[in-house]
Amino acid sequence: MGVSDGHAWWEDAVVYEVYPRSFADSDGDGVGDLNGLRGRLPYLADLGVDAIWLTPFYPSPLADGGYDVSDYCAVDPLLGTLADFDALVKEAAASGIRVIVDIVPNHCSAEHPLFQAALASSPGSPERDRFIFREGRGQDGSLPPSNWPSSFGGAAWTRVPDGQWYLHMFDTTQPDWNWDNPAIPALFADVIRFWLDRGVAGLRVDVASAMFKDPELPDNPPGQHPLAPSGYRHRAELQALYRSWRQILDSYPAGEFPGQRTAIGEVWYDVPGTLAPYLQPGGLPQLFNFQLMLVPWEAGPLRRAVDAAQDLAGGSRAPWVIGNHDVPRPATRYALGLAHQYESTLPRGPIDTDDARAGARRARAAALLQLALPGSAYIYQGEELGLPEVIDIPDEARQDPVFRRTGGRRLGRDGCRVPLPWRAGPSGPSWLPQPPDWGRYSVETESAEPESILILYRTALRVRREHPALGRGGAMRWLESPPDSLIFSREPGFVFAANLGQTAIPLPPHSGILLSSGPVTDGSLPPDTAVWLARG
Repeated sequence: MGVSDGHAWWEDAVVYEVYPRSFADSDGDGVGDLNGLRGRLPYLADLGVDAIWLTPFYPSPLADGGYDVSDYCAVDPLLGTLADFDALVKEAAASGIRVIVDIVPNHCSAEHPLFQAALASSPGSPERDRFIFREGRGQDGSLPPSNWPSSFGGAAWTRVPDGQWYLHMFDTTQPDWNWDNPAIPALFADVIRFWLDRGVAGLRVDVASAMFKDPELPDNPPGQHPLAPSGYRHRAELQALYRSWRQILDSYPAGEFPGQRTAIGEVWYDVPGTLAPYLQPGGLPQLFNFQLMLVPWEAGPLRRAVDAAQDLAGGSRAPWVIGNHDVPRPATRYALGLAHQYESTLPRGPIDTDDARAGARRARAAALLQLALPGSAYIYQGEELGLPEVIDIPDEARQDPVFRRTGGRRLGRDGCRVPLPWRAGPSGPSWLPQPPDWGRYSVETESAEPESILILYRTALRVRREHPALGRGGAMRWLESPPDSLIFSREPGFVFAANLGQTAIPLPPHSGILLSSGPVTDGSLPPDTAVWLARG
């Protein structure tokens, strides 16, 4: 259950991302909670995942979906208690499922006691030095200290009554910590140990590229890529910090469940080469590989995305993902021919029926692509149900600060966070409104349909565990393929093929079909379909 033959469990794990408020509600208040998750562990075990990653469940005013944390070492009472969390870890372990928790080290909630103390203190005080307060520019200090933008829209600076400004790379309710103050690394080392001591198997590190800031606050030059190295992104100081975190992780016993501890960084980037410093020995064990989300459903871009990730790190150090809680759902992206960065162009009205059907087929095929690639994979809750993005949420019901800060120009992330449908019938209250037809995607409905995407995922994860070529099995090798298709082999005896074009193509040589995302007949592969083949 730990390390054998130099293999760590996370190198080929399938991890299921849980957004707790939207996963399962145990008490009928419309908000998912830890006990709801505990009650659904058999579902996750049947699905076949190795671990679950929980997005923040800590006390929070919920200005940003829980990523505005007011206490890093507790559970939000809306979601449960520490005893509930401990029971979750224990019960998950009984099913062979590990638990990964989210830590949010770049910023906290404006209601965090330390920020409240900073606001109550004077400029230059030790309390303010835990955060990034600066004097403004201009004759009266009325201009922000730099031109840095908030990732959620608008400026990254807010002025307080005494005239100083504080930095928030996201919402005004999320002040950035000052990582040059030794008290902050010490605080988070304690936070990391607190959760590891409770039996978690790893950490997902939020905004892992942006914690350190250049004290000179240099302006961004015109036209700079927003994810390129800058005064607040990809600073060299990060790597020493992550080496110290790796030492903490490695200090926990690897020879017993949950095995060698991991940490996976959320590092968005301009070009894959920007990730190289993070992948040096002794740093974070893993980084998310966002390549598959950065391209549309087209063979050429997808192949280049796979190659770029493989050349840099491979799927064990950089797990594959096709969606998460921050981007529109794959079925909708593929229906519209979008890569995730074009989120602002999502329509507000219904998607054409034919396009929606095509998106659903492509999401099925993309799942088989993701799970056939070497290394580890992360699945966001609801992908196994084929959920589309909910794009017609009423403006008054939207809660994402992105929507508010951009004046509605960007719809925000609420559409991928609508609570999961478990039953075919009415589901009761919900903190984000569920569409009237949500029940057709429900676990109850899809469990009874042999050709549903849920059954496809269950089967794919079973085959992935059993086939020696998959997971951490043999390296992949591209095979000659028709235009608009992807075909590769992995040894021993596995071939993946996907048709992304508009006409059927011949299946490559094979001895049997292991699994297909849609009907395959007469030796040909229809459009928007992927297949796993046995060879030899």
